Amino acid sequence: MSGEAGLTLKRIVEALLLASPEPLDLKQLLSLLAEEGAGRKEVETILQELASDYQDRVLELVHVASGWRFQVRREMAPWVSRLFPDKVGRYSRALLETLAIIAYRQPVTRGDIEAIRGVSVSSHIMRTLQDREWIKVVGHKEVPGRPALYATTEHFLDDFNLQSLSQLPPITVEEDEETQEPSETEPARATG
Repeated sequence: MSGEAGLTLKRIVEALLLASPEPLDLKQLLSLLAEEGAGRKEVETILQELASDYQDRVLELVHVASGWRFQVRREMAPWVSRLFPDKVGRYSRALLETLAIIAYRQPVTRGDIEAIRGVSVSSHIMRTLQDREWIKVVGHKEVPGRPALYATTEHFLDDFNLQSLSQLPPITVEEDEETQEPSETEPARATG
C-alpha cells in the first residue's frame, strides 16, 4: 500500500474495528468499504499490517471465529479488570467441566455429559452456559424422549480467542497412580 488512498483505507479499517462492539469479518468489512472500492486482497493485507503495527502495543488485533477485533492484551488483564469489578468471571469446576465436555465431544446430550462426569448436571449450569451464549441446542437425538443436543457457539470461540474448535488444546488425562491400569509388562498389584 502506498500513497494517500492506501493510508486512508488503512485508517478507515482501523477505525471500523476500534468502533465496532463486535468482531467484523471480511465480508462485513468489504461491505462497509464498498464505496472505497476495496478488494478482498487489499483488506486482508491491511488486516495483516494492522496486526503487525499493534504487535508491541497494549492493544492487539486478533482473528476470532466471527471476525477481527481489537482487544487489550491478556497481560494487561490485572489492571483492566479493575474497571469492571462487578464482572468477575469466576466459574465453578462443574460448570467448566461441563463446558469442556461439550466443546470436545459436541454435539452431546445432557445424559452424555452426566455419563462422562459421573454426576448429574444442574439446570443452573446449563442455563448459565446458554445465557453466556457459549452453548446452544443444535438438534435432538433420535432416541426415546428426543433429548437436546448441545454444541458450542461462535460466541464461545470469540470469548476464548479461538477461530475454530481445532485450536482447543489437546486433552491430557491426569492419572492417579492408584487408578492406573497395570501395563502388560507390569504385574497387577494384589489388593486386600
